[in-house]
Amino acid sequence: MTGPSISRRRLHVSALALACATAFGFSSAAHAAWPEKPIQMIVPFPAGSSPDILARAIAEPLAKDLGQPVVIDNKPGAGGNIGTRAASKAKPDGYTMLLTINGPMVTAPALYKKTLGYDPLTDLAPISLVGTSPNVLVVPQGFEAKNVQEFVSLAKAKPGELNYGTVGPGSSSHLGMAMLEHEADISLQQIPYSGFPQVITSIMNNDVQAGFMVPGIAMAQVKAGKVRALAITSLEPSDVLPGIPTMASQGYPGFESISWDAIFVPAGTPDDIVKQLNDSITKILALDDVKQKMATLYFTPAPSTPEGLTELVVNEKKRWEEVINRLNLSLD
Repeated sequence: MTGPSISRRRLHVSALALACATAFGFSSAAHAAWPEKPIQMIVPFPAGSSPDILARAIAEPLAKDLGQPVVIDNKPGAGGNIGTRAASKAKPDGYTMLLTINGPMVTAPALYKKTLGYDPLTDLAPISLVGTSPNVLVVPQGFEAKNVQEFVSLAKAKPGELNYGTVGPGSSSHLGMAMLEHEADISLQQIPYSGFPQVITSIMNNDVQAGFMVPGIAMAQVKAGKVRALAITSLEPSDVLPGIPTMASQGYPGFESISWDAIFVPAGTPDDIVKQLNDSITKILALDDVKQKMATLYFTPAPSTPEGLTELVVNEKKRWEEVINRLNLSLD
């Protein structure tokens, strides 16, 4: 090969290398600049719901920390499954987040084996747990059982006669009581309602004799003396629900049925974005203002690593699948 040919070839290779390096540099710079536009936070529940209120409490300080608006996008339906499915199909570029509760992540796969449309362990990547809240076992104010042991004794004396209210088959209000029935060897009758406000009204009227309630609905009536709280379903006493004993302390060690909210992104979102979001969420959950807003919902901040959230989903999914399979329950 002649000298000029070698020179031309070297010039071509150098130009190509420069172009690649320049393109890589631009790509890296663009990636490093994330976020460059508003971020969508999908909440698979209606505006005004507990997850929506929690998401809005987080969105403002998160936007400030990231330097871009965080826009809440409510996509309710099918117990949270519709919005969760939408998030799982979104582009994994860091501009779509999901704040959801445990139902779509841990019980839905067993309840909707044919129609769910997403796999929570492979289609979504964890960012952080946000907060946890126990359910409250509530009975009418004048009910003769004053604690869990007395409730179980009464149920054994009247098998199949006591009713409990739920917000539908497969809900936490149903599965929690089904777990108690199994562990205590009692038989109760489920009465489903359209929502927790209807359940608490029926308990107040003694139309049903018990219910595992979300504290945001239950505690106003507990404080008003219209219903009685027998127990909470966390393993440890709750700072936001002081004075109410746990199920575990009343003869059922290991009994746990908590509600939790967590943040996920579409699977494949770059690791550095996942880390940045996790760092931001951890800082935000330590803010006094955020803690106070969460306390009004009876939630305790509980930031986690992505790995810790994955472990929680895996363990909860396995535990509730056992309950659902034992009930032979399907919502497909």
